[in-house]
Amino acid sequence: MPTQTGRRRRAPLTRDRVLRAAIELADEEGLEALTMRRLARRVGVEAMSLYNHVAGKDDILDGVVDLLVGGIEVPPDDVDWRTAIRDRALAARRMARAHPWAVRLIAARSPASRGIIRYLDGVVGAFRRAGFPNQLIHDALHLISSRALGFTQDVFDPNGIPPDAVAVFEAEMRSGGYPHIVAALAGVTHDDDAEFAFGLDLILDGLERVRDGRG
Repeated sequence: MPTQTGRRRRAPLTRDRVLRAAIELADEEGLEALTMRRLARRVGVEAMSLYNHVAGKDDILDGVVDLLVGGIEVPPDDVDWRTAIRDRALAARRMARAHPWAVRLIAARSPASRGIIRYLDGVVGAFRRAGFPNQLIHDALHLISSRALGFTQDVFDPNGIPPDAVAVFEAEMRSGGYPHIVAALAGVTHDDDAEFAFGLDLILDGLERVRDGRG
């Protein structure tokens, strides 16, 4: 006979379960909603019980980054270097699209993330197998920067402009301000994913030319 009736036995609390619950909470309610108390309520324990598995909120955030980056699909070692790096970056972008809040978290916590270091080690490995000299690998990592992790840090981000500033900008455009921008927007469509891949391909093209002495 089962020892419990009418109830399912709760899965034991583990670090992995805590981190995955944190990701679910951030997906549903945003990163700001991720507090120890709300996370504990989500997994059905008292907040103090979380400390048996995590050191605190900073440990949770670092663990979440490691878990998300560690889940990015990695291409096999026998593919060519361009495919390896491009596929990694596009897989990382799919992760970032699935968890939009993760980009801000990764950018803020990357120096402390073993997961990101392991991920970048794979990128460096692809360059080394392709015969890139160390200095060019160093420069390439700085050039690729956040793009290797699926996002870009643009100087001009339309999504980051406050609504009231957008209204002022549009009014000035209608009154004849910024004539070159207005003219250049004619017939233009905006596709974040296509622009991401376009920029990535340009970078890889340039790196290949420099490696081969054609730069």
